[in-house]
Amino acid sequence: MAPSQKLLEAFRYFDGVNGKDPNTEVFEGKTHPKELLYAQRMTDTLDAFDPEASEALQLAARCQHIQRWEIPRESFEKGRVGYLQWRQELKIFHAKKAKEILESLGFENMLIERVKSLVQKKKLKKDNESQTLEDVVCLVFLKFYFEPFAGKHPKEKVVDILQKTWKKMSPKGQEAALELSLTEEAQTLIKKALTDGAE
Repeated sequence: MAPSQKLLEAFRYFDGVNGKDPNTEVFEGKTHPKELLYAQRMTDTLDAFDPEASEALQLAARCQHIQRWEIPRESFEKGRVGYLQWRQELKIFHAKKAKEILESLGFENMLIERVKSLVQKKKLKKDNESQTLEDVVCLVFLKFYFEPFAGKHPKEKVVDILQKTWKKMSPKGQEAALELSLTEEAQTLIKKALTDGAE
């Protein structure tokens, strides 16, 4: 679906905000603000996965991690409880920031509320667009962030994360994941996770 001028304007605004991320990532020999690069990867992946995605879904994908650095993981307790609290706080924060930006650009309230709902992953598995967004999040993780993650954690934890990621995805998302171009080591870990998960 060809993007409207208003959608592109929102993308530019989101990118301007995420371009201020003090955290950086080197990709293809160039240094990028971390969340700006993530947002662009989300859009590129959504375009490939669902070319007919609605405007609300395109907006939600682009602002998934808007200003994420403002709420660092370290500001919550260690462990799973702290991690889940952090993730929940981030969903609310991202939805609020998205609303502020979209309101300033004159988007209709109904669309803004839809973007907020998608960003907060409401009705996952029951809402097709929310599930599509989750699929894209998982695909971006697997394609760009999984291998660096796997290199920093024990194999058992990596396999566990893969199994949890797989369960979040739809059959279409899982099929797309199996078609990703990954290293042999990464493919081996994924196969182990799927095999162990099926037992």
